[in-house]
Amino acid sequence: MKSNKIIWGAATASYQIEGGAYEDGKGLSIWDVACKRKNFVFENQNGDIACDHYHRYKEDVLIMKQLGLEAYRFSISWSRIFPEGNGKINKKGIAFYNNLIDELLKNGIEPFVTMFHWDYPHDLQRQGGWQNPDSPKWFAEYAKVLVDNFSDRVKYWFTINEPQCIMEFGYHTGRIAPAISLGHKDAFQAAHNLLLAHGLAVDVVRKFSKQNAKVGIATQGHTAYPKVITAANIKAAKKSMFEMDTPTLGGNVWWLDAIYLGRYPDSGLHILGSDAPNIKQNDMKIISAPLDFFAYNNYGAYPVIADNDGNPITLDRQYGHPENAREWPIDFESLYWGPKTFYERYGLPIIIAENGVPLCDWVCLDGGVHDGQRIDYLKRNINELIKANNEGVPIAGYFVWSLMDNMEWLTGFAKRFGIVYVDYETQKRTIKDSGYWYSDFIKNQNGMKNEFE
Repeated sequence: MKSNKIIWGAATASYQIEGGAYEDGKGLSIWDVACKRKNFVFENQNGDIACDHYHRYKEDVLIMKQLGLEAYRFSISWSRIFPEGNGKINKKGIAFYNNLIDELLKNGIEPFVTMFHWDYPHDLQRQGGWQNPDSPKWFAEYAKVLVDNFSDRVKYWFTINEPQCIMEFGYHTGRIAPAISLGHKDAFQAAHNLLLAHGLAVDVVRKFSKQNAKVGIATQGHTAYPKVITAANIKAAKKSMFEMDTPTLGGNVWWLDAIYLGRYPDSGLHILGSDAPNIKQNDMKIISAPLDFFAYNNYGAYPVIADNDGNPITLDRQYGHPENAREWPIDFESLYWGPKTFYERYGLPIIIAENGVPLCDWVCLDGGVHDGQRIDYLKRNINELIKANNEGVPIAGYFVWSLMDNMEWLTGFAKRFGIVYVDYETQKRTIKDSGYWYSDFIKNQNGMKNEFE
């Protein structure tokens, strides 16, 4: 089967690279506040300056052009647009993103905009954040401003990045900002509000975009794969991905079935019982507003076999199994089995919104950054993705995480994901060997039709 062309790009997030945390009228986000807590982030680091992208965006866009990126996925800081989360608009914030979008288009790079990537406005958090029943309306108001100001040039939108992390780690276990530990009932109700916010934002894009827009949401994509390829093991891997056996907000099916099928899974409702969220009459219709693609972030997978009854058994990995600098196991099968399984269930073109690997990079004596393991990682992941594409899974886009080294949330600046090295003292950028490899790879992908064309 002839495969379609894939859009090849790289991704970042506002708090992780922008800096300018207190400039030009920007308000506080929950990460601005949380990073001031002692020992909340590794070595008490923060994103006040980060990669100084707020002042260096033109330089960064030229690097993207040099690399030959076809697309750039970035997020907008909600509190840079609305310093108080809603109400008065910050015109200087609008101007920054207008300038960035114009610079991208001038250099032939398609902007893919994420409306919200974790940096929730602090003033709205003080009003309850996603626990507040008005929070979906707040997000819709914010989305309307983005669409009004940018949709004449922005065609591709993601509403929210990784709702699983936002809720499970931000509101349930309290590991990340805003670091709240709610019980199941309150956490799942806040998650329901977040999903309503997503649905309302999709409606805003559909109604008010100044061009024919494409819209989706970037979730996590927890992927199981059959350790040994048999029909029983394949079925067990799928069952592992799409059945909920604990009251967690960190998995697939609670979110994905609601978004793409318009219902919460029976397995999850059964487990939650009276802790399930209060669902009003039109809520699921709002949440499941039709999307143009299935986007997810991929950082690994886990091996599964079937027991004698066909139930999944997640296997322990052998000693010495490959892992990255964050001690996450590496399984190269993920970008084959993930797209195949998600496409089979939800039937939409696939975008890999993030995929990358943290390594211990440094500038060598010859001035280069020789990250051969990252090249191998990207090659092997992309090969699996192309294999799925060639077998009829419509892959629409792939975004390396990350364009540049950045502030990686709780681990601060200690872990480097970028294909561009950042010296945080001087802010000097150095394209890594992986960046040059990715650039050459993109140049060799011309002449194929994209899924969205």
